[in-house]
Amino acid sequence: MVNVCVVYDCHNRSSQGVVKRSFHAIPAIITTQGKPLDLYNQSHPDWAPSLKLGLARSGEEKANTCSPTSLERYSRALERQHKRIKYSAAETLLELADPVLTASPSDVTIPCSTSKTYTFRLMGKLDPRSTDQQTEGPSVDQIREDHQNLTTENLDLRKKLQEQDITPESLKDKDEKVKYFTGLPGYLSLMALFNFLDPHISGNGRNILTNFQKLFLVLMKLRLDLSVQDLAYRFGVSASTVSRTFNRVIHIMYVRMKDLIMWPDREQLRSTMPMEFRKNFGLKVAVIIDCFEIFIERPSNLLARAETWSNYKHHNTIKFLIGVTPQGVVSFLSPGWGGRTSDKQITENCDLLQHLLPGDLVLADRGFDIAESVGLKCAEVKIPAFTKGKKQLSALEVEQTRKIAHVRIHVERVIGLVRNKYTILKGTLPIDYLQSDHEEVPLVDKIVTVCCALTNLCDSVVPFN
Repeated sequence: MVNVCVVYDCHNRSSQGVVKRSFHAIPAIITTQGKPLDLYNQSHPDWAPSLKLGLARSGEEKANTCSPTSLERYSRALERQHKRIKYSAAETLLELADPVLTASPSDVTIPCSTSKTYTFRLMGKLDPRSTDQQTEGPSVDQIREDHQNLTTENLDLRKKLQEQDITPESLKDKDEKVKYFTGLPGYLSLMALFNFLDPHISGNGRNILTNFQKLFLVLMKLRLDLSVQDLAYRFGVSASTVSRTFNRVIHIMYVRMKDLIMWPDREQLRSTMPMEFRKNFGLKVAVIIDCFEIFIERPSNLLARAETWSNYKHHNTIKFLIGVTPQGVVSFLSPGWGGRTSDKQITENCDLLQHLLPGDLVLADRGFDIAESVGLKCAEVKIPAFTKGKKQLSALEVEQTRKIAHVRIHVERVIGLVRNKYTILKGTLPIDYLQSDHEEVPLVDKIVTVCCALTNLCDSVVPFN
């Protein structure tokens, strides 16, 4: 901004009739763009000349130039103001664009706070009259086109936001996405599970998550083993809300879904026996059992550390006994035991033997020395032959071992399916998951039970033919 003094010659007549000439200097202000400043435009950064005129303390002339930040802010304000005027004009024209009204031309005047006025005609032409406060505005066709573009962009933006949000509508017809985040076969399976659990997932007024988002959060945790903070960022909530939601919903899923792990009736079992088992063992196979271990953090208590140490895994683990039908369905799951516990002790102290009927056949690995316990139920167990105390196996033992190993591999495939589908079982679980009250099931048991139940909702790994 530059200060320019304009000198005016004034004639004053005294009381004696003598004419006196005096000169008065009135400051005129030139802006930094080289244009005279409009003294009534208070939004311009060069306004308030009494604050930006004068000399520096050293006596030198002060540089009365406004900062670039002020000019940029002023330019943005003008641009926003012009956009509002343009949008208001478009809305007014669209509201007044009625066939009855457009039959007789009339003017539409839109005021502007910058001492300018846009005048339009309803017939689509600008008013030919022009004054000092009137300026030529955009055409009606251009305004209509801009309005249509803004409407289209708004609809596209809303569609993208809906796709990013986790709702049943955003996952419809996206089976691959559902399978990646939940492990379920597709959208229909997810909605069937949600409808089954929805009445029991009560809402909380302080929680912004819907019931569907709560279920989806738990499934993502089981499927991808995401951290609590990662889930908090994804769902826009706090980490404490994620932990509280996970603990509550996993309990509901455990109570409602543990019945999906059920022991089948003998008639149902034999009517759906795969041909591979029929050829080698007839219709007698009832269950294939094995144990799998999950890593846990090292306990601080020495007794707990000793009870959970696994010589096989060389890590602190929790061991579960799992039973699989010949069809590849998880039919039994024991509570969690310390990794030091033997397979025989777990089998004899869980409820597996209570499900056996006379004539049933149990297939197991070499570590399951449970022939006597199973024999008390008038059932039979087959395990691969040992070479202990022998130079080599006989031809009959080799053939039987080959048959057992050929079909017993299905339990290994089911365990691998559960681990790969829900990777939380492949990581190291916190030691807090093992803590529980006397009557409450530990969180680790709930997690494993829910993972096995969800696996039963998927396709089997054992072919029927």
